[in-house]
Amino acid sequence: MRVIIGKDYNDMSKKAANMVAAQILLKPNSVLGLATGSTPVMTYNYLIKLFNDETISFKDVVAVNLDEYIGLSKENPNSYRYFMNDIFFNHVDVKPENIYIPDGMAVDLERECQEYENLIRQNDGIDLQVLGIGNNGHIGFNEPDLKFEGVTHCIDLDEETIKANSRFFQKDDEVPKRAITMGVKTIMNARKIILLANGPEKAETIYKAINGKIDPALPASILQLHPDVTFILDKEAACCIEKKESITLCT
Repeated sequence: MRVIIGKDYNDMSKKAANMVAAQILLKPNSVLGLATGSTPVMTYNYLIKLFNDETISFKDVVAVNLDEYIGLSKENPNSYRYFMNDIFFNHVDVKPENIYIPDGMAVDLERECQEYENLIRQNDGIDLQVLGIGNNGHIGFNEPDLKFEGVTHCIDLDEETIKANSRFFQKDDEVPKRAITMGVKTIMNARKIILLANGPEKAETIYKAINGKIDPALPASILQLHPDVTFILDKEAACCIEKKESITLCT
């Protein structure tokens, strides 16, 4: 495990974008697992800049998103499909047929989960997975539980997650209560993982994810077992971390 600490959100985002860009330069047809939410927005902005500068191209990249709300169509401005198109995909040369996001409007949700898992396998797995982290330690929408859920599945969102997501909706009753998400096993099968976090509200969760016991009550703690994982944090999110021999701290 490595921990890279940026001096602020902007610096953290630039470091994350450079890692994604390096992956694409090394393997132009990389399969990228991508996250939504506010944390990776600046990372995507830097990747767009690198594309516009002709440093990288996404024309051979395959993009698979972590999750999607159940009950929101891709045209809904609050859906993750709309979000990714708006802030990222519409601004780079990734091919539409190489973009995969779960269908939250699928008639058969269980089948949608199985097919999403199959398409990841058919693309030979994820080369680099980008993660955010919830205040409760969720990765993707894998909420705290009594056990780790392995593969892509439907999940009821925690009240804390619903409350955190409510800022994106005009009314509280519009906030989705369920989602489709990659499972922990799917995430852990990625060859490389980077997790992004910023702000003091994430500091205690980050500390527990890195230094605490591996526990499904804090899903991100499972990342301690991954052979190639990097936490990219700003100074506020990193403020609780204790230096340990098993962790390489970088600035």
